[in-house]
Amino acid sequence: MTHHHLHSSPETCHWGFFEAALKPVLTIASGDEVTIDTISGGPDVVPERNRFHVPPELDEVHAKNERMVPGHILTGPIAVKGAEPGDVLEVEILDVKLRQDWGYNLIRPLAGTLPDDFHETRLINIPLDQKRMVGRLPWGLDLPLRPFFGIMGVAPPPAWGRITSLIPRAMGGNLDNKELIPGAKLYLPVFVPGGLFSCGDGHGVQGDGEVCVTAIETALQGRFRLTLRKDLRLDYPRAETPTHYMTMAMDPDLDQCVVRALRDMIVL
Repeated sequence: MTHHHLHSSPETCHWGFFEAALKPVLTIASGDEVTIDTISGGPDVVPERNRFHVPPELDEVHAKNERMVPGHILTGPIAVKGAEPGDVLEVEILDVKLRQDWGYNLIRPLAGTLPDDFHETRLINIPLDQKRMVGRLPWGLDLPLRPFFGIMGVAPPPAWGRITSLIPRAMGGNLDNKELIPGAKLYLPVFVPGGLFSCGDGHGVQGDGEVCVTAIETALQGRFRLTLRKDLRLDYPRAETPTHYMTMAMDPDLDQCVVRALRDMIVL
């Protein structure tokens, strides 16, 4: 087993999308561990630099990389040797750490669960105390942090072309599942040779959903073990934690999500 470290940079990040045509920035063997650095947010969310540390690679990506479609800055993709369409990639989450001392939360008009209640965009930069693992909210509350990656996914089928990272699909992506913390495993169906795993959209903490369309967004470092599972066949992502099995489904109709996830759970 070899350990790799993939740093975030203009050369290792893609902004806004997943695509089967993306070339891997790292190729590893099944069972290898990889530490992945990520960054988060566009130029409009960067705080006052005399108050917070801004990772220099965030500025570099803003300057050199084009946001191809609306979406997140992702690090990757990583190819796993031997992965073929129809296989499953097991993503074991070994560790997740904060990379900066701030996060942000954003509310926009006509977005989120209460689209008509807020008439102006509101951005809050939230100090993150890495020693105490709390975020200091403007009204004085210390909110306990529980960092995880909102996005973990593989490349979509080639016929899908370039797709936004905003919408989760069968290849994973923007799952925003707060239970995918260290100790959990995520299982992703593979659609292209190598699988092509990317991650990003770091969250300091999140509730059961993003009712205002953001959590406490921040830069994270994750350590993963990527293992090829040729003994499994999946149509949608699944996950397991030390205490639970999880099936997932993606559809604009929540009733359809329940039906699909329930059918997968019966099969499991």
